[in-house]
Amino acid sequence: MAEEIKQENQQEQIFAEEETNSDEQVDSVETEKNEKNPEDEIIKELQAKLEESENRYLRLRADFDNFRRRVQIDKEANEKYRAQNLATNLLPAIDNLERAMQITPENEQTKQLLQGVEMVYRNIIDALKQEGIEMIEAVGKEFDPNFHQAIMQGEDESFGSNIVIEEFQKGYILKDRVIRPSMVKVNQ
Repeated sequence: MAEEIKQENQQEQIFAEEETNSDEQVDSVETEKNEKNPEDEIIKELQAKLEESENRYLRLRADFDNFRRRVQIDKEANEKYRAQNLATNLLPAIDNLERAMQITPENEQTKQLLQGVEMVYRNIIDALKQEGIEMIEAVGKEFDPNFHQAIMQGEDESFGSNIVIEEFQKGYILKDRVIRPSMVKVNQ
């Protein structure tokens, strides 16, 4: 019997040790969880900061791409319409040359001078055409407010309604942009 009691005591000790070990394991697992929570929080914080930085990077990259695209469009427009300022400054001189060519020569010197003025005029018009600047057709065409500026109305049986019957000042267009509309008289 003493041996049985001894075995029971040993078994009780083993159970007590197992309970102590399991309690210690539970405590150590809880301690590990408590220790991991601050690490998890730090990891989550760092991941949030990383996502924010990535989002900021993507937005900055998109802004830069948009900026580059706008600069390219502006550069193309400047190249396409580079002759506009020059043409705008030359138009009054062209108008004066056209008026000078309307005189009727009375002698040989005036005829030669008129021929020289016509040559200069043609050279200027050719140079403008090379840059993409052309005259707007007006007389006999239907009035278009995008290309014509009506300053008078008239009645002419030989023209239909809303047709340009006379041009007072020529209009010019640069590629697809109107530099100056034609000043015209429109039939009612």
